[in-house]
Amino acid sequence: MYEKLADLLLYGRLEGDGAVLTELGDLWRDWQRGGAPREELLRRAHGLARRLLELAVGWGLDGNLWQGYLTYVLIGDENPYTLSVERREDGGGTLSQLARRDLAIFRQLFTLDFGPLETELGTDCFSALCRYQAPAGTEREPGRTVEKLAGALAGAASDEEFFQRLTEFYRRRGLGQLGLYRAFRVRETERGEAALEPVADGEEMTLDGLVGCQVQKEELLANTRALLRGLPCNDVLLYGDAGTGKSSSVRALLPEFARDGLRMIELHKHQLRLLAPAIAAVRDRNYAFILFIDDLSFEESEVEYKFLKSVMDGGLASRPGNVRIYATSNRRHLIRETWKDRGDMEYENEVHRSDTMEEKLSLAARFGVSICYNTPNRQEYHDIVRALAARQLSTDMSQEELLLLADRWEIRHGGVSGRTAQQFIHYLAGGNRYGNPG
Repeated sequence: MYEKLADLLLYGRLEGDGAVLTELGDLWRDWQRGGAPREELLRRAHGLARRLLELAVGWGLDGNLWQGYLTYVLIGDENPYTLSVERREDGGGTLSQLARRDLAIFRQLFTLDFGPLETELGTDCFSALCRYQAPAGTEREPGRTVEKLAGALAGAASDEEFFQRLTEFYRRRGLGQLGLYRAFRVRETERGEAALEPVADGEEMTLDGLVGCQVQKEELLANTRALLRGLPCNDVLLYGDAGTGKSSSVRALLPEFARDGLRMIELHKHQLRLLAPAIAAVRDRNYAFILFIDDLSFEESEVEYKFLKSVMDGGLASRPGNVRIYATSNRRHLIRETWKDRGDMEYENEVHRSDTMEEKLSLAARFGVSICYNTPNRQEYHDIVRALAARQLSTDMSQEELLLLADRWEIRHGGVSGRTAQQFIHYLAGGNRYGNPG
C-alpha cells in the first residue's frame, strides 16, 4: 500500500484529513517490514480507525466508510488537473494522463484487503468500518453527496470508467469544500488571509415559504439569475423594517440555486477588512458567489464602511464578475444621520460637514439594486398568517379564531410583520393551539 501512495503525483499532497491515508500507509509499511512490536501496530491501527470513524460521523456518512473516506479525499484535492476540469478547460494532455495514473491507484485502494493486517494484529477494526451502519437520522450533506459518488466509483468496471465518473463529478459539482458545501463563513488566518469555513445545513428557508414580499423576491431573483448566467448584474441592498423577510429572502436563494453553482459566504460587519481577501480566495473558481452581510449599519464614529466602499469602487485588482455583495439593513443609507449632519458648516472638526455626509450616503448608492421591505398592514399580516397556517399547521381551528389569536400575539410580540406571523405559527405548531399567546 505504501508503495502505491508513494507513486501518487497530482493527488500526492495528502494533508489535513488526507493525512490519515499517509499514516495508514506508514502502518502498512512497518507491518510488512517487521520489527515493530505488535502492541504498537495495534494501537496505531485502532487510532486510525477511530479517526476515520470520527471523520465519517462528522460528515454524516453511512455504509463503507473506507470508500467514503477515499472519495472525500478525491473530492477535496485541489490540484492542477481538478482545477482545470472545474473551469471547464480541456481535460486532455499531460494532466489527464497523470490523473489517470493516480486514479488507477485510488481504484486499487478502493478494494484494499485489510484481512492479512487484521489477522496479524488480532482486530477487525477496518473491516467493521467497511460495513458501518449510521444511527437513524444522522445522514446529511455532505455525506449524501460523498456516498453517492463512492457508490458510483466502486461500481466502475475499469480504470477508465473510474476516471470518467470522477471527472464528470468535478465538472458538474466542483471540488474541495466548494463542491461539498453551499454556505461558508470567513475566518482570518494567522497570516491575515481569509479562510472559508463551511457551514452545516440548518433549517432550510425556501422562497415559496416567504409570504407577503412577492415583488421584492422577483427583483432579487432577476439579479441572482443574471449572476448565475454570467450576465451583467449588481450588488444588492435589502433595506426596511425589522422582521419583513430581508435576511430570509437572501438565505432562501441558496437552496433555490445551489445546484446551479451558487455559493454564499457570510461576513459580519467587524470582518469587512477581510472582504478583499475573501474575494481573492474564490477568484477564478467556477461558481457564482454571494458575499452576504446581514444587518449592516454604521454609527457615526465607525469607519469600517471604507473597506466596503473600497471593494465596491474597484481598484487595481478588479472584482471578478461572479462575485456580488448582498447586504441587509434597517437603514436606507446604512450610516446613521443626525440633524447636525445637515448643517453645512461645522467649526469644531470639519469646514464643510455636508461633504462628510455625502461620503457616508454614497455607500448606499454603490448598490446597483436597492429593494425596500415595508411593514405589512393589518390585512397583509392576516394574509401571511393564513398562508403560513395552511402550509405548516394541521388544525380544525376556524379562520376567525386563528386571526384573533394572531392579533393577540402581535400586540405582545413586536407588532405586525412576517417574522411575528412565523413566530405565532411556530407557537401553534408547538401544541398551544387553544392557549392564550404571550
